[in-house]
Amino acid sequence: MPITCYDDGRLIKLDTASSSCVLRVFKEGYLLCLYYGAKIPDANLDGLAYRDWASSFSPRNEIIGEREFSPDVAPLEFSGFGTGDFRKTAVAVRNADGNDCTDFRYVSHAVEKGKKAPKNMPAVYENAEGECETLSVLMRDEVTGAELTLYYTVFETLGVMTRFASLENKSDRAMEIEKLCSASVQLNDMDYDFLHLYGRWGAERNLTRTPLGHGHQSLSSARGSSSHYHNPFAALVRHGADEDQGEVYGFNLVYSGSFDITVDVDYYETTRVNMGINPDGFLWRLEPGERFDTPEAVLVFSEEGLGGMSRTFHRLYLNNLVRGPYKIAKRPLLINSWEAAYFDFDADKLVSFAQRAKELGIDMLVMDDGWFGRRNNDRTSLGDWYVNEEKLAGGLGSLIERVNALGLKFGIWYEPEMISPDSDLFRAHPDWCLHVPGRRNSIARHQYVIDMSRKDVRDNIFEQMSAVLSKYKIDYVKWDFNRNLTEAGSALLEAERGEEIFHRFVLGTYELMGRLVDAFPDLLIENCSGGGGRFDPGMLYYSPQIWASDNTDPIERLAIQFGTSLCYPASTMGAHVSMSRRTGFETKGSVAMWGTFGYELDPNRLTDKDKEIVKKQVEDYHKYYELIHYGDLYRVLSPWDDAYRCAWEFVSPDKTEMLYTEVVMRYYHCPKHIVRMKGLDPDKVYQLEGTDQKYSGALLMKAGLNLSADFPRGTGESFTLHFISVR
Repeated sequence: MPITCYDDGRLIKLDTASSSCVLRVFKEGYLLCLYYGAKIPDANLDGLAYRDWASSFSPRNEIIGEREFSPDVAPLEFSGFGTGDFRKTAVAVRNADGNDCTDFRYVSHAVEKGKKAPKNMPAVYENAEGECETLSVLMRDEVTGAELTLYYTVFETLGVMTRFASLENKSDRAMEIEKLCSASVQLNDMDYDFLHLYGRWGAERNLTRTPLGHGHQSLSSARGSSSHYHNPFAALVRHGADEDQGEVYGFNLVYSGSFDITVDVDYYETTRVNMGINPDGFLWRLEPGERFDTPEAVLVFSEEGLGGMSRTFHRLYLNNLVRGPYKIAKRPLLINSWEAAYFDFDADKLVSFAQRAKELGIDMLVMDDGWFGRRNNDRTSLGDWYVNEEKLAGGLGSLIERVNALGLKFGIWYEPEMISPDSDLFRAHPDWCLHVPGRRNSIARHQYVIDMSRKDVRDNIFEQMSAVLSKYKIDYVKWDFNRNLTEAGSALLEAERGEEIFHRFVLGTYELMGRLVDAFPDLLIENCSGGGGRFDPGMLYYSPQIWASDNTDPIERLAIQFGTSLCYPASTMGAHVSMSRRTGFETKGSVAMWGTFGYELDPNRLTDKDKEIVKKQVEDYHKYYELIHYGDLYRVLSPWDDAYRCAWEFVSPDKTEMLYTEVVMRYYHCPKHIVRMKGLDPDKVYQLEGTDQKYSGALLMKAGLNLSADFPRGTGESFTLHFISVR
């Protein structure tokens, strides 16, 4: 059983195939986490409930029993602010008396089959009955009347636990939530490195790893989106653990707004991880009877290093987060017009792109920015989602018919959460952008942010989008988001609810995206945010792929894609071959193949040699599609650990096929380059495609292959090796 209760329900054990978590309902209703880590068969852990000494400045509860107990050092599962725990706490509620002392104690719990999800927010889901089981723990603050329910879902086979919290006002007076985490995780030591992903526009999701120290370390976004700068993913990695071995705790928040992940080490050298909505700029008023749900947190524990953690996240998100027909159906191989034409195009130019694309075997043409309103540059028309008839002579319908007649699908670009000051929509509704009284609105990229917290705004945008998507045969939408939130205020929010705007904005975006998905279930949506500025599981719930970065340079893309793969599967990473100057088309294709794959260039400018390479890449796209999109990823040579080469593998789930790709980042002279492959079946025999060479899986993984003499070593060169099991 994934969830088991002992001691009349006072001891609760949650088990996945690889991990266990043990909760203890302690004296006076304190809820403790005695253990979270590798799977254990028993739960005789009560000795971990006590820590024998707390600072004399900390409260000690002598009523509890024969041994000293202090909230300041106890492994409290979800501690409140201001009542004896001086570490970073999980919840703080300001009550009607004006204080924020918060103390939730256990009331009851229940175990049921299936999955619970936070209201009006994305979350992982159950595919089949019996796939998961959920524990709900009800807690109450007796002074304020607030009730807190903690939800724990166990995906036993997948090796995943998810959590979220729900707070309800059961009193007759309003209260305000100052902080409410999605998960609070207690660990009994501090011998870990804190690993997370940082970056900027064009260099997203680089890896950083630093040892934990006393005090707290955190990463966060206060931008109204998950952001280019920090991703809502982090891991605690046992000292000495690496890609293939050692303990790793992975944490990911299913949320697209401002977030915070904080790791706090106390003077007992124990560790607490809190994650959830960023409390900075957040205050949520809860009237009597109202309820607030947090986003969902996903927890993965691995004893197989970072690679084992990543593959667990990948399987979960492929099977239990991504939705719609393109969860399984092959996605069309597309060419995007942006880098080929920017704003300078007409119908004939786009049709010429489609004609060349068809000759190369490409499936879909995407018309990027510039098709609507009077949009001939980036200074105008966001919010005016009607066709620019002057630019597209004959209209959008005529263009799509011409493209479809060539045998290609058609896609289109939108930026629904933004509004241009120079637009018909803004002139008609200047209060529809985010703004605060008395302050001049900041402008970025010549645009404001539209107020997605307002239903009338969302209705208008949906109606405009629906008018186009219903009238024309459009198969794909690129949904962009090109600036962060400033002067975040809404004309419709009362003063006491002003700090709800960041979260309400995210909820509004989810509602609009959900409405679009429901209305057009066969539409393929690709999310984008100035590249990878909103690459998070919240967006993946609505769009099965996200543009990983505006930087399409293949060498720089290696670090971006390696970092992204720590948590997110290859099939979610938008990756294109472009006209970037470094490397030839072969390496551009090798790198882009590790993703959704497509093209971002003018096909009319390709040489005959380029065209032959592209045709071979298109052939490989179809040949390796299943292996890359649904196989297991193994990172072999990291761009952060190896100064010269970068390599990765995809292995089929049944271990009968493997694709190895290597890119030379910098020329080097080395007489020995032996690579040990990963993830194969040691008892199978594999043949290297195109040769008569056969190797056991054990040989490939233990002895390795010498790749120093027969394969490229020049800067920007690459190669792939395809192995198939022959017995």
